[in-house]
Amino acid sequence: MVFDLDLIKKVYAELPGKLEAARQLTGKPLTLAEKILYAHLFAPGSHAYERGKDYVDFAPDRVAMQDATAQMALLQFMTCGRSQVAVPSTVHCDHLIQAKVGAEQDLATAIDINREVYDFLSSISNKYGIGFWKPGAGIIHQVVLENYAFPGGMMIGTDSHTPNAGGLGMLAIGVGGADAVDVMAGLAWELKMPKIIGVKLTGKMNGWTSAKDVILKVAGILTVKGGTGAIVEYFGEGADSLSATGKATICNMGAEVGATCSVFAYDDKMADYLRITGREEVANLAQGIKQHLRPDEEVYQNPEEYYDKVVEINLSELEPHINGPFTPDLAWPISKFAEAVVANNWPQKLEVALIGSCTNSSYEDISRSASLAKQALDKQLKTNAEFTITPGSELVRFTVEKDGLLEPLTEMGGMVLANACGPCIGQWARHIDDPTRKNSIITSFNRNFAKRNDGLSATHAFVASPEIVTAMAIAGDLTFNPLTDKLKNTNGEEVMLDEPSGVELPPHGFSVEDAGYQAPAQDGSGVQVAVQPDSKRLQLLEPFPAWEGTDLKGLHLLIKAKGKCTTDHISMAGPWLTYRGHLDNISNNMLIGAVNAFNDKTDSVKNQLTGTYGPVPATQREYKAAGEGSIVVGDENYGEGSSREHAAMEPRHLGVRAILVKSFARIHETNLKKQGMLGLTFEDKADYDKIQEDDTVDIIGLESFSPGRPIAVIFHHKDGKSDIVKTNHTYNEQQIEWFKAGSALNLIRKQVAGEENS
Repeated sequence: MVFDLDLIKKVYAELPGKLEAARQLTGKPLTLAEKILYAHLFAPGSHAYERGKDYVDFAPDRVAMQDATAQMALLQFMTCGRSQVAVPSTVHCDHLIQAKVGAEQDLATAIDINREVYDFLSSISNKYGIGFWKPGAGIIHQVVLENYAFPGGMMIGTDSHTPNAGGLGMLAIGVGGADAVDVMAGLAWELKMPKIIGVKLTGKMNGWTSAKDVILKVAGILTVKGGTGAIVEYFGEGADSLSATGKATICNMGAEVGATCSVFAYDDKMADYLRITGREEVANLAQGIKQHLRPDEEVYQNPEEYYDKVVEINLSELEPHINGPFTPDLAWPISKFAEAVVANNWPQKLEVALIGSCTNSSYEDISRSASLAKQALDKQLKTNAEFTITPGSELVRFTVEKDGLLEPLTEMGGMVLANACGPCIGQWARHIDDPTRKNSIITSFNRNFAKRNDGLSATHAFVASPEIVTAMAIAGDLTFNPLTDKLKNTNGEEVMLDEPSGVELPPHGFSVEDAGYQAPAQDGSGVQVAVQPDSKRLQLLEPFPAWEGTDLKGLHLLIKAKGKCTTDHISMAGPWLTYRGHLDNISNNMLIGAVNAFNDKTDSVKNQLTGTYGPVPATQREYKAAGEGSIVVGDENYGEGSSREHAAMEPRHLGVRAILVKSFARIHETNLKKQGMLGLTFEDKADYDKIQEDDTVDIIGLESFSPGRPIAVIFHHKDGKSDIVKTNHTYNEQQIEWFKAGSALNLIRKQVAGEENS
């Protein structure tokens, strides 16, 4: 089945003309990212847009949502007044399945305990014309790659790893749910014109090196915020040599460098993948306009002229990498990793090795890991760490089982988990004797912040390719280097693992009995959306109040967060996923993972009304009950990580009025704006140090709130002195209207009502 074929035909028919118009506007040849951006302008462009400066309205081709974020996005969509989504949209049930004992039982348990949420998502999808992928169908990004992604397209998704679809030449961008609501309502989606980082890949990979090592290397070069505000575009003969799913791995984990998205040019590898996943018509269409789905030739000849930054990596010389712990940009070539383990006193014994996830669960990945598992069995090596396998979709799981690839992995001691996110997002009931004991795990996932996988701050999580993870599972020792070191088998003999081998695509094609797709009703007007009024998991939304029209004075300092404060710190996942559809209940996790700069503790802040210390959410609820607002102060790259808009909605719901930080991660800053929050940055980052625990705060100049105009924030100290801090913002005229209205959704509602009354 080919989804949205008419849409794809329309995009491709219009592409040559739109690109010629874009060259006229810009007066220069175009990179691939520019081609897709200019081809998806909401209205015809009148001038060239300046990268990193101009806000631009775009018209994405489609929207994808996973079950944890879809709840809030669709609760918001319900209030906008539309009877159907304006663009093709899908919901994927992948986040709420906890990994515990194995795929079959874990899936059955999830369906039972999450029935209320699944019924809601199924019914609301049915009503509004949204495709619904049932629990067990697979992880959103893998399912999108297999069914919806197409070269030259643009999509947004309510998950930070949406860029996975860049492996098929699509600009796929992670957003908050409010952005998804805009597009589903037929409105423009706004984005600051991204800068473009070119990564030139030369040579060809060999031996133990895989596509995962490319992005692990890039993360080490760019760091977790080096790609902020930029699209990473891969090019060169090395790029064309990678499989489509290998390209997707690289694009997926580009989220860890803060990139807007990542993308590869259309090539024969993509055509092969489209054909084997039943989309031969799309491949044929793409072949017909191939030159428009790649950068212009002049870009290849002189990349430094057309990219804001160029990074070059020789795949022939690239070593396997292992990144971590606690951050995905701490990159170690494997030849240096054992030394780093010892020097940093990281736990050398490996306790769990986990392969799969949306990042690395392709047929190619599993076949290469299976080749190592078969070697281990043949060479009589036993597994010395727990080992799990997470297939990315039912299509992949069914096919690798049919082709005999799961058998050696399970015979080696591996446990196959459900086709879901599981341990990658903290949905892991990990069995460990002492949760406070320092320990090490290694995964082929994408993110390894503290507590990310198992909720345990003592866990040192490292990230590598599936084949390196599999080899490490056999060794059970982080200092093992499979390229050079021997292992002792059960006979006491010393043996070495041979290089892994695999195939990019299944030799006999993909097959599946039930992919897990539910098409929506042709007419959803009579469908009732399932939400019980007394539900603890779902809550219909009330609009946020509009701005009062005055400066904000007498705000309490809720918390001064110190160091890394990701969306996991602001709104944890794991067990809190239960409440993703109930704003008030999930707000009880607001900022409980953030470190208080005044006592170096988490979830312990001073209540300025009582003088006592208590949990962050409870303290903020007391301020709200007293009718008093507050402000949150944060450090660098505040809100990095997941796209979850709950991290913006919870402070808004509980009465926080502003977030003031050294710098924001892109998605989180947008989410704050969408919810009517004030997001400010220090002009002088050293002013962060002036803020004291008992401060009350005034935000001055809001009556003249305008683009580019700084805002003064006054911190009144307990000793009677004050500091006036100059702050900046990135709000444009439209975003200021969101703030004044109380949220972007409040404006959408007025606009839709106006259309119906006109």
